[in-house]
Amino acid sequence: MTTIKLYNTKTRKKEVFTPLKADDVRMYVCGPTVYDRAHIGNARPVIVFDVLYRLLQQVYGKDYVTYARNFTDVDDKINARAAETGRTIREITDETIGWYLDDMGALGNLEPDHAPRATEYIPEMVAMIELLISKGFAYFEDSPRLHNQPPAKYVVLDESKLPRHALFEVRTYEQYGRLSGRTLDEMIAGARVEVANNKRDPMDFVLWKPSGEGEPGWDGPKSQGIEAGRGRPGWHIECSAMSHKLFGKKFDIHGGGLDLAFPHHENEIAQSCACYGEDSFAQVWMHNEMLQVEGKKMSKSLGNFFSVRDLIDQGYPGEVIRFVYLGTHYRKPMDWTNKKAKEAEATLRKWRALTEGVEPTRAIDAEVLRAISDDLNTSGAISVLHQLARQEDKELLLASAQFLGLLTDEMLDPAWKVPEELETYVEHRGTVEALIAKRKEARLAKDFATSDKIRDVLLAAGVELKDISLTEVEFKITRDFNPAKLESLK
Repeated sequence: MTTIKLYNTKTRKKEVFTPLKADDVRMYVCGPTVYDRAHIGNARPVIVFDVLYRLLQQVYGKDYVTYARNFTDVDDKINARAAETGRTIREITDETIGWYLDDMGALGNLEPDHAPRATEYIPEMVAMIELLISKGFAYFEDSPRLHNQPPAKYVVLDESKLPRHALFEVRTYEQYGRLSGRTLDEMIAGARVEVANNKRDPMDFVLWKPSGEGEPGWDGPKSQGIEAGRGRPGWHIECSAMSHKLFGKKFDIHGGGLDLAFPHHENEIAQSCACYGEDSFAQVWMHNEMLQVEGKKMSKSLGNFFSVRDLIDQGYPGEVIRFVYLGTHYRKPMDWTNKKAKEAEATLRKWRALTEGVEPTRAIDAEVLRAISDDLNTSGAISVLHQLARQEDKELLLASAQFLGLLTDEMLDPAWKVPEELETYVEHRGTVEALIAKRKEARLAKDFATSDKIRDVLLAAGVELKDISLTEVEFKITRDFNPAKLESLK
């Protein structure tokens, strides 16, 4: 069996991946808050963990891998959007989820096996909060501990103060900070947070919060004679409750963007392990780096903030977008540039022309699989695909590219259907490339008479040339391509 190595954020090293059960490999990835179109930064973790999903299926079998990615459909941003538009929260979230699935599908991503919505798991969240309070890891606001009593013992409050917050008391969980590798005091200093009236400590985080008029709300947790009243869950409790319901106390991989490592994932670990035991929850934590646009942080103020749909509407095929993302290792910052997109389009057009009418082999190239198995080295796998293309190993190129979500029928842009002139070019490709190589030799030898003659014949045959440097040239096959006019130089 292929050995998979993955970088584990928790241990800060690359490790051989060994699932808890080889016939039940489970992966949970934090999904979007659904109030607007997904921006191109949101697409990066989707593509990264789609590649991992494909790899796990390839190694362990499709029937033995389960992938869950959630939707946060209860959030203050969603409430604000509803207030702005006069639409219901459900209308907004249903529409946005539809957009998200369409846009991620346009980038060649497989849909997960489970796509839980937070609002469908409120009872599980309430039960988890109640368990945390009963164990002394959480508390209702304004409920001081009784003097010299264990943390689980609280005074009963005046019920007229309902509704109220429930919070996780970070200092009761000694392992807090092990994912980010920082001490609690360091995190407090870095976060620059202030002690709120309802917190015992600045790092305590909300598990449940009151809902005002017009906001979505549910009956809240109750414990030891105290209840929270009508409200809604805090963000962090959602993924802990949903992953536990779907996968149990322990599962294999938890993923997301690096921006989620602290505090979101740190808080998930604390509340899940506090609830179900220190050895519970995810065994491997993976995080992808952030995305830039033309070397700058994406920002609406800079005019470089794009949704995935913006790029598609601007004419970038989904396959091109996916190719650009795959060109950078997931643990490195990625820079979206127009230059990369043009290069990706040129490469994919050539590969599609080369593999037109070809049936993929069942096997994936061993070097491609080896690269992806080494901590998702997608850029290394792309290099192997280039080599297969140069060797014209068409069947292996197609099978290996499709393993990465490229060159599939579903991803073919209608405008990319191989035109007649390219079909003719494929038959005479060797002749054209040999002449271009011969012209390069002439230019290096400063035999410009021969170089110009070859250029003129190629141009007459419908092959446009653009000299980038003395040794590098770009060429384009036009609709006037006529291989018969190349005969004079054979």
